[in-house]
Amino acid sequence: MGRFFIGYAPAHNSGCFKHSLPGIGSIVFFALFLVMHRFIRLLIILLPIAFLHGSLPAAVLHTGHGQRYADVSGAAKAARPGDTILLHSGTYSGNQSLQGLQGAPGKWIYIIAEKSGAVLFKGGAAAWTGSDLAYLHIEGIVFSGQTGNGLNIDDGSSYASPAHHIVLQHCIFRDMAATGNNDLLKLSGVDDLTIQQCTFLNGSPGGSGIDMVGCHNSLIRQCRFENMGANAVQMKGGSCNIRVEACIFINAGSRAINLGGSTGQAFFRPGNATWEAADLKVYSNVFIGSEVPVAFVGCTRSEVVNNTIYKPGRWVIRILQENKDTARFVKCGNNTFRNNLIYVDGQLRTTCSIGAGTAPESFTFSNNLWFHSEDNAWQGPQLPVREKDGLTGKDPLFRNAGKEDFVIPLHSPAARAGYPMVHPEKDNAGNKFLPKRAIGAFEAAT
Repeated sequence: MGRFFIGYAPAHNSGCFKHSLPGIGSIVFFALFLVMHRFIRLLIILLPIAFLHGSLPAAVLHTGHGQRYADVSGAAKAARPGDTILLHSGTYSGNQSLQGLQGAPGKWIYIIAEKSGAVLFKGGAAAWTGSDLAYLHIEGIVFSGQTGNGLNIDDGSSYASPAHHIVLQHCIFRDMAATGNNDLLKLSGVDDLTIQQCTFLNGSPGGSGIDMVGCHNSLIRQCRFENMGANAVQMKGGSCNIRVEACIFINAGSRAINLGGSTGQAFFRPGNATWEAADLKVYSNVFIGSEVPVAFVGCTRSEVVNNTIYKPGRWVIRILQENKDTARFVKCGNNTFRNNLIYVDGQLRTTCSIGAGTAPESFTFSNNLWFHSEDNAWQGPQLPVREKDGLTGKDPLFRNAGKEDFVIPLHSPAARAGYPMVHPEKDNAGNKFLPKRAIGAFEAAT
């Protein structure tokens, strides 16, 4: 940046002017102030991103009403590694394309809102679609009212070359204008993905908040899901090594978390996967309502640890096998349910629903706290295997469940009662679990 010099008109004759020109200095100063204000505003937007992914962007592509680039599609065609597509506030139409948009290691491409939440993409079959994307950071955008999927990212059916290294942060996905299998965020063949601090509202009755088919090595963190349809998060089709952590799920669908699912064999990534999903982690989340908060569906080596489950509609968990090809696929089994705090009421039908073709005997249950708020004589859950060190019939003493405050006091029966674990390291609020950790999504507090 060049240097700026701020001058002034002298009050007395200095030899430069015979007469001063009142207001010239003020006008110059004000003009320079506006320039600097705009520059500083851009720095405020861009500096945090620079710390995340490397050096400052190579160029800023101003995009939106009255800007050089009228829409995202045009800006995406012009963007080069390291560039930022800066979206100016306003409402824009859907059906935008990010096709082939790729940054590089240390030179991510950013698509960010000038002001978080003030850029809305409304309508269209999808707001944006993009295949083979890489090193892309999307932040502060609102997607609403799509008829197909809200945002669609995939590998272009080139399974050997997935889309990869994508960050979605502070985005809002809401109000699907559809009733079928339509997802707020559809991901197929995407690896090394981070979705954090995003909000998902009012999904399609037959769809998901996030639907992941053949996705790997990813993180969903500190997101909020409310009023979903079939699922809030579904991970299937060969998906593995995905962590869902510190999220809040409120009436988040028939199955808030679907660990696995049912996928046509042509859509598996990798094509030779022998399970719907594997190595999934569900940590430090809060579930309020939903027919069933957690469904294990054809998955293996997955764990649900240190979550708080509050008043589920029918079941606490389900163990299912929807893909019936027993010659290829392993049975749903070898999964863990541990350190969870479960608070139920009269809606509960049965704790654990078990379907045919599964291996429930291979599950591990331990150190969960089970409390029925309307039945003091409740004998506790009926589980497929004996639980070790479980607690039944003891009120966890939530601080204020009616206001979504599920912190427990130090004298709660859930305090210091959890199984010692390395992960999750932190609770839903970001506090570290103690060496003798609590049961549930929150460490005990004063």
